[in-house]
Amino acid sequence: MDATPPPQPTPTQPTLTPAERAAVLAELLPSLRAQQGQTLVIKYGGNAMTEPALQLAFAQDVVLLQLLGMRPVVVHGGGPQIENLLQRLGKQGRFVQGMRVTDAETMQVVEWVLAGQVQQEIVGLINQAGGRALGLTGRDGGLIRAQALRLPDATDPSRWHDIGQVGDIVAVDPALLHTVQAQGYIPVVSPIGYGAGNERFNINADVVAARLATSLQADKLLMLTNIPGVLDRQGQLLARLSMAQIEALMADGTISGGMIPKIAGALEAAQSGVKAVHIIDGRVPHAMLLEALGQHACGTTICVD
Repeated sequence: MDATPPPQPTPTQPTLTPAERAAVLAELLPSLRAQQGQTLVIKYGGNAMTEPALQLAFAQDVVLLQLLGMRPVVVHGGGPQIENLLQRLGKQGRFVQGMRVTDAETMQVVEWVLAGQVQQEIVGLINQAGGRALGLTGRDGGLIRAQALRLPDATDPSRWHDIGQVGDIVAVDPALLHTVQAQGYIPVVSPIGYGAGNERFNINADVVAARLATSLQADKLLMLTNIPGVLDRQGQLLARLSMAQIEALMADGTISGGMIPKIAGALEAAQSGVKAVHIIDGRVPHAMLLEALGQHACGTTICVD
């Protein structure tokens, strides 16, 4: 009978000595001083929302950023969770050009999932990590006013798609966000807007994050996703993207589907005065923290030149 092989040691991360930890902090000090008081809008999505270890790392990073003197605002998605509940209810989700078609029944599911399940999970994780999070939707304080989105066909602009209760942002009033932050809370915003007749609208979370960043004149917009960043046709990471490059990648179909509203929102924010816009890999632990501290470790930076 073969002998049982001896157990293999579990790999461990190298432990820094106290002197090495002090050296790391000293190296970061100029960057930390420069970023005191900065506003960061963080679009939270992808694997970072579904894997427990990444969820915990995200919550810890958000709390740490606030402790370091920054002002984070979290905008979350929830597409996979919405799709799962729709399937359990026997309803098939449908998308047009990356946008979820949202009838009245689907809108109810969207609101249950986003403003209920997902938002409260994020609030709980941040609170557990030592922060004070507060969940909001676009209805709270008149934060996000919207109207029904008219979606032109990608190949024939004379045609329009009816995608139901999908919202196009009309106006953003960030007053409530300022009030919440002044009291030491971290806002967690669900991408649901309201209309002139009190209608509810499902809004793409990337678009909401970009518009909030613009309205707040944020110093940084960080968009977490489940890919390394924007990739070219060969699957290689594009570390920097200009407006001309984005237009070319959209024209040849390299940027398509759900990446279209993400890139369009990122570019709009960069053009509207947000100082730094990054699309980063949410699968990399603490990638957001590194990016927020100016250590460009992964992803794609959107530039206007």
